[in-house]
Amino acid sequence: MSRVFLSLGSNIDRYRHIAAALDALSAQFACLDISTVYESEAVGFAGRNFLNLVVGVDTELSIAELSARLKQIEDDNGRNRSGPKFSPRTLDIDILTVDDLVGDREGVHLPRDEITKNAFVLLPMAELAPDTPHPALGVTYAELWRAYDKSQQKLWPVAFEWRGRDLSATSARP
Repeated sequence: MSRVFLSLGSNIDRYRHIAAALDALSAQFACLDISTVYESEAVGFAGRNFLNLVVGVDTELSIAELSARLKQIEDDNGRNRSGPKFSPRTLDIDILTVDDLVGDREGVHLPRDEITKNAFVLLPMAELAPDTPHPALGVTYAELWRAYDKSQQKLWPVAFEWRGRDLSATSARP
């Protein structure tokens, strides 16, 4: 059984696609650990703001099987793969970490570089796994968030409810 963290993002019909992704992930995995949902400005292109969050799951799927299932969830939600890398998205689900694996594994680079580069990934990661060390850096996510230059990117929690669960705030602030 592997512990996996996933990053979810959407800037097209955001609330519907994030809820649909959580529904699909919930159908696939027994339990979801879900961070606060944040709104952030688009990074890498001029576009509408994104909703972002991180989800932790336990799985026995191989990395390749997990990646294929996540791509299917994206496709089921109208993901257009023909546009540029930095463009609007109905849904984007990225594998951030799989246990403490480092390097290219089954076509996925681990840990994902965006963890330390983007506030909308690092802050929710620090909420869910504050005392867990980054597999390549050996520094905890809470420490990485404390050291992060918060003037780089703006993000803020938003009101979001999924299946009666309030995802707009968390008690586990790093």
